[in-house]
Amino acid sequence: MTLAPLVAKGKVVVGTSGGELGIRGFIAAYDAQTGKEAWKTYTIPGPGEPGHDTWPGETWKTGGVSAWSTGNYDPQLNLIYWGTGNAAPWTADMHTGDNLYATSVLALDAETGKIKGYHQYHWNDTWDWDEISAPLLIDVQRDGRTIKGLVHPARNGYLWLLERTADAIKFVDAKPFVKQNVFTGIDPKTGRPSYDPEHRLLMGKTVNFCPSLWGGKNWPPAAYSPQTGLLYIPAHENLCSTLQAEEKYPQYEPGKLFLGLNRQASKMNVAEGADHIGELQAWDLKTGQKVWTYKYKYQNWGPVLTTAGGLVFSGGSNDRYFRAFDAKSGEVLWEFRTNSGVTAVPSTYAVDGVQYIAVQSGWGVDAQRMQGRLDTFYGTTTWVPQGGVLWVFALRE
Repeated sequence: MTLAPLVAKGKVVVGTSGGELGIRGFIAAYDAQTGKEAWKTYTIPGPGEPGHDTWPGETWKTGGVSAWSTGNYDPQLNLIYWGTGNAAPWTADMHTGDNLYATSVLALDAETGKIKGYHQYHWNDTWDWDEISAPLLIDVQRDGRTIKGLVHPARNGYLWLLERTADAIKFVDAKPFVKQNVFTGIDPKTGRPSYDPEHRLLMGKTVNFCPSLWGGKNWPPAAYSPQTGLLYIPAHENLCSTLQAEEKYPQYEPGKLFLGLNRQASKMNVAEGADHIGELQAWDLKTGQKVWTYKYKYQNWGPVLTTAGGLVFSGGSNDRYFRAFDAKSGEVLWEFRTNSGVTAVPSTYAVDGVQYIAVQSGWGVDAQRMQGRLDTFYGTTTWVPQGGVLWVFALRE
């Protein structure tokens, strides 16, 4: 497990990682007092369950679909919303069909774990675009009505607005927030994307696609300010990936990678003419338009925090700075260079009337791996100390 538990209605809810190892993913709830399992919901439907026919043969047993990031809870509907990962192996024709409930958001009854609704952001994933980030529960004003929204800036490079109801998740709108060359369109009623076959990975094939396998936005969470009505997205623009699939279905071995790829042939490239990669974007959810963008030369792995003081806090770059932005304009109001890159989630609290901002500075894992790929592409060498330091700042007079 790679997540913090979600506590709701006396239950402790968690999900599992390990999708690249050929598991069958699940979300489970435990009684907070006793630890007894209350329910367990698999993210891949088994025989006799709705959606099982979207997995051919025995592929459902090793299909992945992790739930490795914490969900969100709506107490009015008593529903838990949880994002799910991609299918395994990665190659599309190794698991033909839509592959429910991969790359989706699930609405789960908090009492029983029953799936009350779902939306699949893209079907038959072959790009490692898992969609495990929980959608944000935001009331959005559109066309004269209030939408009880589920807002998700997705790894597939599209910003999704869905509507949550007691027994369904409805599609409202989706538009790209970074360069995307896989989708050729989005069905206006269902939200189902159509694909350019040139960018789908099939057995024995090599493809290039944008955004990269790290996505338009990876796991670092976005943030919303009810004061400005803006959503703030840590994005990766101009990044693409090249993948080469194996020529036959791989043999499953417990505990070993189950990807269906030639990993040595996997590469990352930057779009021709690009002058930057990382972005912090601000989107007006009422109009569906981008308001401002702050650009970073290299990647942005910075989770975002908004505050009632009209600020946006984020780090995420290899320059090691932690910054405060004006929430309306995107102007940098303050910055502090830490010992390492900030890839952790900032938090804020108050003691004796003084507000504090705390964040961990530590570089590694995907941020470091992406830097290595970028250095290979550019022929450069970039070193960022790994760090591991907790910084606390005070907002005084």
